[in-house]
Amino acid sequence: MGIISLITGKPGPSGFGSASTAEQVTEGIDASNLTAIVTGGASGIGLETARVLALRKAHVIIAARNLEAANEAKHLILKDNVTARVNVLKLNLCSIRSIRAFVDNFNALNLPLNILINNAGVMFCPYKLSEDGIEMQFATNHLGHFLLTNLLLDKMKNTARATGIEGRIVNLSSIAHLHTYEDGIQFDKINDEIGYSDKKAYGQSKLANILHANELSRRLQEEGVNITANSVHPGFIMTPLMRHSALLMKFLKMFTFFMWKDIPQGAATTCYVALHPSLKGVYGKYYLDGNEFEPSQFARDEMLARKLWDFSNKLVNSASKP
Repeated sequence: MGIISLITGKPGPSGFGSASTAEQVTEGIDASNLTAIVTGGASGIGLETARVLALRKAHVIIAARNLEAANEAKHLILKDNVTARVNVLKLNLCSIRSIRAFVDNFNALNLPLNILINNAGVMFCPYKLSEDGIEMQFATNHLGHFLLTNLLLDKMKNTARATGIEGRIVNLSSIAHLHTYEDGIQFDKINDEIGYSDKKAYGQSKLANILHANELSRRLQEEGVNITANSVHPGFIMTPLMRHSALLMKFLKMFTFFMWKDIPQGAATTCYVALHPSLKGVYGKYYLDGNEFEPSQFARDEMLARKLWDFSNKLVNSASKP
């Protein structure tokens, strides 16, 4: 999959390419026996992902910080699909307290959990610390999803065991993982304002998404659990995620218009990895335009992935202390 395929939309080995839409890559798939959580499912590609999963008859839980927007998203889905099964739950990924409350509220619904799509995020935001004292992009894009996934793993394991259906975890990363700090992850300087770069901090968090999926995959395989974890780059899409850099993105789009996707195309790779039967038993891969793609050297570093896992655990534990 190269620049020509990106521009032309020519399908890759999977039969899909950059021009494929979420509906196209899931055509004919019956997900009526599946329950999925989509973080950030109130807008952008998260909403399209939730809509298409519901269209394929999955029971979808939209996890979002803004409940008003999430309920509007639910209404939009139901407007065109009156039989859709959609729930809305509040989730603020830059708050450990909110993440734990979300998991409690989800468990109270007494639902199974087959698919977890870690979609939500922030991008290129000015330096800021979360309520737990962690740099905002790292806290929201990586650490929040790291904790959320860990807290939901037992539910996913129990579901996979009881149903015999493979569970799937999808981390939304980005090609921006190529543009990070010199050491990949600044373990000793995660919260440093001096030297902070909004672009590199975003790239660092997206690198962390891939490393998280890879190390999680290793652990799941070692445990013999019927759950896979993979990461995806959705492509370049103008969504609310770019609110901190909208002018810059619009300027760049003038010169790189051939590389940009619309929202249905942007949600395609996520939906493909979450639902397509050809990915059964596939662990720890990175997907772009509906096809497997090789990420950066940092992203393939197993030792870095293990170090990030241990670091993330310690960070969550220290931030959780009163």
